[in-house]
Amino acid sequence: MKLSNALYLLPIAFLAAFYFYPLAAILQTSFAAGSGWTEIFTDLYYARVLVFTFVQAALSTLLTLALGLPAAYIFARYDFPGASIMRAITTIPFLMPTIIVATAFSALFGPRGIINLALIDLFHLDAPPIQILNTLWIILLAHTFYNFTVVLRIVGGFWSNLDPQIENAARVLGADRMRTFLHVTLPLIAPALIAAALLVFIFDFTSFGVVLILGGARLATLEVEIYRQTVNLFDLPVAAALSLVQLVCTFALMAIYTRLQAHLAQPLKLRPQAIIKRKPASIAEKIFVWGYLAAMLTFLLTPLISVVVSSLASGTDYYSELFINRRGSITFVPPIDAVKNSLIFASLTVILAVALGLIAAHSLMTDDRRPLTADRTKARRSAVSGLRSIFASILDPLFMLPLGTSAVTLGFGYILTLGNLRTSIWLLPIAHALVAFPFVLRSLLPILRSIQPRLREAAQLLGASPGHVWREIDFPIMMRAVIVGAVFAFTVSMGEFAATTLIARPEMPTIPIAIYRLLGQPGMINLGQALALSTILMVISALAIIAMERFRIGEIGEF
Repeated sequence: MKLSNALYLLPIAFLAAFYFYPLAAILQTSFAAGSGWTEIFTDLYYARVLVFTFVQAALSTLLTLALGLPAAYIFARYDFPGASIMRAITTIPFLMPTIIVATAFSALFGPRGIINLALIDLFHLDAPPIQILNTLWIILLAHTFYNFTVVLRIVGGFWSNLDPQIENAARVLGADRMRTFLHVTLPLIAPALIAAALLVFIFDFTSFGVVLILGGARLATLEVEIYRQTVNLFDLPVAAALSLVQLVCTFALMAIYTRLQAHLAQPLKLRPQAIIKRKPASIAEKIFVWGYLAAMLTFLLTPLISVVVSSLASGTDYYSELFINRRGSITFVPPIDAVKNSLIFASLTVILAVALGLIAAHSLMTDDRRPLTADRTKARRSAVSGLRSIFASILDPLFMLPLGTSAVTLGFGYILTLGNLRTSIWLLPIAHALVAFPFVLRSLLPILRSIQPRLREAAQLLGASPGHVWREIDFPIMMRAVIVGAVFAFTVSMGEFAATTLIARPEMPTIPIAIYRLLGQPGMINLGQALALSTILMVISALAIIAMERFRIGEIGEF
């Protein structure tokens, strides 16, 4: 086997060892003797958990669509100053770690949160007037805050290319604005709308940090219940059965997404965004556009700003406390050590995820780049290209499977299968790389596919070896996409919380684990340290997002 072909097997081997093998172990455990299936089917508690998981995901999705659709329309149809900056700002919550989102809403709406303290001082109250922690309402708000940009980017990006002449024709024929939207615009944007809704639903269905911290034990979802059964009760058969239920639900949702996309996709007349967009002209339009944008920025920025403000409530005292281990225990190291640990794990994750992403992206290329020779006819080349096409059509969705799988489920699978490797420093980077790998791949693949094959062929005809062609042509063109993928991997690793809660070594916590530990301890000092760590992680993530936007090539990329 040639070395290049052997390299192509590395991503497959990585998935086989660290994805399919743990899932197979979960399947085996769930059907083992004394399995948890009997308990799941006989105890109404698990039925309520499953129903609540679907209900909160559905309500969160509806609220996200309701708030995100006007923003999609504004960004699609209007040209206004600062549009690109505002669009980038909407991305910040989505790329923020879920632990930060949960901490932000606690700092804003908690009993000692900014809003309650302000209302107590203003109206001289004895108790916090807003009591929405550990309720469904704060979960819905946090999920909407987190997924707002999904609707804006998917629906708004599609909407901005639709020809407005279609809507104008309906208006000329007598349809009012509402009827035009319901009978003309809505059917046209339906594919993008459904795609966004399903993605948001999947994200909410597998949400962990937000529900665990803001919802409490009373509002457990499948994801939280798997964690509770594994860590608190150590009931592995029940946890395995619940993991399998969640896997089936998630993959069914992904199958529905794929099928709906195929049925709803239709040829449309698309036009450049620059031609379609116009400046808001009338007073009503200006009030609508600028009023909504102001409300949007307030909703998206206030929770994040509240974290920073709360962390500085006592000056820099909370930050000074990060360097102190008041418990004197090896399992409660100074919180600042979590920053060092996260940076080490994130660096290792970047190396693994980018290396695997580069190899996987090249393996998915369906064109045969070797030059024609006397014994290499066009027919043979066409046959080889066809085989590569079939190969790529199988591998492409295969590589995307970790994106639709619960990180808690993966962490539970590692507990069942990896044995001594659980004590290795490499386990966290491996788990993080598995989660980040699809993001890296989708950042690289569009750029790699855009490279003209003639560039490679010209270099090969001039005597360049395949390795030289890759170094001098492919890699320089891909460099910015590689940086974007690396930043994606870095950001994912820094904020990964779900799988990390199950497999992190107690004496080597990451920032999200340290935040969760501190939030679980009483006292303002612990809360202040959690807010200070959250601010540090938020600043690191924000810098990574800025770098990603700086190196992104236009709108190329699939995330």
